[in-house]
Amino acid sequence: MTTQFYNRLSNDLTQLLESGVNCDGSIEVGEEDVSLVNIYKVHSIILQSRSPYFKKKFDEITFNENHVKVLKLPNISVKEFNIIIKYIYSGKISLEKLENSVLFNFLIASNELELDELVEHLQYHLVNNNASWLRLNFAQVYRTSYQVKNFKIIRDFCNDIIAKYPNTIFESENFHSLPEDALVSILKQDDLQLEESKIWEHVIEWGKAKNPNLPTNLDKWTSDNFLSLKRTLKGCLPHIRYFSFSNDDVVEKIYPYQQLLEHQLFSDITIKFIAPTKPISSIVLPPRKILKTILPTRIIPIPFASNIITNEHALEISSWIDKKEIPYIENNPYEFKLLVRGSRDGFDVYTFYNICDKVSKTIIILKVEGTGEILGGYNPLEWENNIDQWKVTKDSFTFSLKTANMKNSILSRVDDSFYAIYNCPSQLDLSFSSNLCLIDNLKTDKSCYCEEDTAYSKPIRSSKFLSASSEFKTDIKSLFSVEEYEVFKISLRK
Repeated sequence: MTTQFYNRLSNDLTQLLESGVNCDGSIEVGEEDVSLVNIYKVHSIILQSRSPYFKKKFDEITFNENHVKVLKLPNISVKEFNIIIKYIYSGKISLEKLENSVLFNFLIASNELELDELVEHLQYHLVNNNASWLRLNFAQVYRTSYQVKNFKIIRDFCNDIIAKYPNTIFESENFHSLPEDALVSILKQDDLQLEESKIWEHVIEWGKAKNPNLPTNLDKWTSDNFLSLKRTLKGCLPHIRYFSFSNDDVVEKIYPYQQLLEHQLFSDITIKFIAPTKPISSIVLPPRKILKTILPTRIIPIPFASNIITNEHALEISSWIDKKEIPYIENNPYEFKLLVRGSRDGFDVYTFYNICDKVSKTIIILKVEGTGEILGGYNPLEWENNIDQWKVTKDSFTFSLKTANMKNSILSRVDDSFYAIYNCPSQLDLSFSSNLCLIDNLKTDKSCYCEEDTAYSKPIRSSKFLSASSEFKTDIKSLFSVEEYEVFKISLRK
C-alpha cells in the first residue's frame, strides 16, 4: 500500500514560491506599460517539469549577468497568471469567485502555456457550471473552440447546441466570420435540425461574405464570379445533402448556382428530379435525421438574480421540484423570485421568518464558509413566524449542488413526511429535520449543522462534516457558518 502526502507537498512548494529562495527565473507578466507588469521570481526546473511550453522557453533563454533567465508573457493578465503560478506549484485551484469572462480567458491562457490538465478541468467546469454564459456568448465561444485544437469538450458542447438549434449560429451576426473548418463540422452533422435548402442558403451567404466584390445581382455574375465562390466553398459543397431537396427547391435554389457543382453531380440532380427511380453515379448522402417532435424555441436564459447559484443550478432544482428523471437543460418552467439575501437583509433566522411569513414554495440556498459547498432545501409549505411546529409534507427535499470541487449534486428527498420541516421561530431554528439545520445567526454564530438523519434519504455533506447525532452538536468540525445565503419564492412562469 502506498501512502500519499500530497497536501504537505503542495504546501511546501507553495511556501517555496512565496519565499523566493534559489529562484533562477523571472517572468514578466502583463502589457508593456511598466505600471501594468508584474514580475514573478520562479524556479525554472519546476515550471519546466510542469509545462512543455516553459520547458521549451527556458531551454531557449540564456542566463543574464545575475544568473537569471527572464521570460516575458505580455498576452496574459496578472490576474490569470496569479492563479496559474499557484496551480503550477501547488496543484490547487479555486474558480468560484471568477467572472465567466475571466474564466474563459483563463482557459485560453492555460492552453497557451500547455497546461493540459488545467485546460481539461476548466472546460468541464465551464460546461457543467457556466453553460448559460457559454450560450449567451455562443458565437465567440464556438469560433474560439475551433481556433484552439485542445478545446474539444467545449466544441462538442457547442456542436450539440447547434444540432438542436442551428439558427443559434446560422442567424448570428458573427456567422460570416465563422472559420471554414467550423462550418464544415456543422454541415457534417447528420442530426442538424434544419431543412437542407435552408442550410444551402446559409452556405451560399457565408461564401458570398468571403467574396465581397461579387455582384449583388446574380444575373450579372460571370463565370469567374462563380469560380471564385466555388473555390471558397470547396470544403463545404461535398457535405450538402442535394438529394434531400424538394423539387421546388431544386429549381429555385440549386439551378441558379449550378456552376458551383461538378458537371456529373448537377446532371444526377437533374435526373433524380425528372426520373426519381433512375440510377445515378454520384454519392448520395443520407438525409438528415430530423426529429419528429418539434424542438421548443430556444429562449436566451434570463439573467439569474443570485450571487450563489447559476442558471444550470436553477434548472436542476426545478427538475427536482417536478420529479424529472432527466433534468431540464433550458427553458426553466419556474421563476425564482429573490426574497432574502443575507448580505442585504441580514443573517438572523428571525429575519428569515419575518420576511417569509405565510410564503410557500421556497428554496433556501446557502454557501458554506470555508468549504465553498452550496447546500439548500425546498419547502412546498408556508413558513410561519408565530408558531413552533413540525410541518408534514412528502415533497420537500435537501441538496448539495455541484461545484468545481464537487463533481455531482446530491439530492435527498424526504422519507418521513411527519418530520419533513421544523418551523421554530422561538428558538431561531429552521430545519429540514436534522438533514439540514439552520440556527441563530447563520454568519456569526457557527451553529448550523447536518446530521445522519432517517427523515431524509441520504446525507448532503461528506461524512467528515456530519454529526453522528444531535448529542454532538457542539462537535466543532461538524458545525458551520454561512458565507452567503438566499431564499427564493418558486412560481410557474406566466
